[in-house]
Amino acid sequence: MGERFEGIIPALITPFTDDLSAVDEEGLRENVSRLVEAGVHGVVPAGSTGESSTLSHAEHRRVIEVVVDEVNGKVPVIAGAGSNSTWEALELSTYAEDVGADAILSVVPYYNKPPQEGLVQHFSEIAEAVEIPIILYNVPSRTCCRLEPETAAKLAEEYSHVIGVKEASGDLDTAQRFVEECPDDFLLICGSDEVFLPYLSVGACGVISVTANIAPELMIEMYEAWSKGDIEKAREIHYDLLPLHRAMFVETNPIPVKAAAEMVGMASSPPRPPLKEAREDTKELVRRELERLGLLGD
Repeated sequence: MGERFEGIIPALITPFTDDLSAVDEEGLRENVSRLVEAGVHGVVPAGSTGESSTLSHAEHRRVIEVVVDEVNGKVPVIAGAGSNSTWEALELSTYAEDVGADAILSVVPYYNKPPQEGLVQHFSEIAEAVEIPIILYNVPSRTCCRLEPETAAKLAEEYSHVIGVKEASGDLDTAQRFVEECPDDFLLICGSDEVFLPYLSVGACGVISVTANIAPELMIEMYEAWSKGDIEKAREIHYDLLPLHRAMFVETNPIPVKAAAEMVGMASSPPRPPLKEAREDTKELVRRELERLGLLGD
């Protein structure tokens, strides 16, 4: 089951109309088509990079539906379906399954700060409601709550379709503990572009990536070099990409990547409030890194 969810998996941006009042569905389709054609190994709609927190419930469902339709089975769709409300997460998860998503990405509930026992209950209710694979999402910088590896292990042992974790703490020791404490077939998926290569070295099978929206070919080249045992080439590409990875987070994600997407000709827009358009110095930095990597074209 887990072998389908490996490699370079962009966390898709959500382009909006000019007044930010609606999702630009045509632009979303164009972006997905472009990334699939570039050779990515999967896509994640309606995650943190996709501004799930400011999508209406109807928009969130529609983004998943549009992406599933546009992908048309070419690569796996891992639908962002988390919430700080268990009931809302249940509704989004069952909808994602109904419209044909291949898996769901289920974030640790944010703001509420549940104990680990609350996380077990939350994810158990989701696991009992759907049959498609579930990838847990540990991102304590956004949730103020950490998924402990022991908790993930308990869930994976109870539910065979809890297949992995998107580990976005950026902490290599935490990543290693997921590998050590979870079942052998449990997937460690990196959630922080800057540490993707180090995560590969401790057992990660891929990355759910911000940078892959705008540099999919380079990300794929690095991953394929690693997979073939060409560690020197993988390291070289990693260090070439590292300043761009860092540029993607000089302001809150997805502010920089949406600016970058517009620069490379993808459908984009400013983020919705309370986020805002990138500062001029951010745009200058992003443009400089895109130029350095030859991503702006002629």
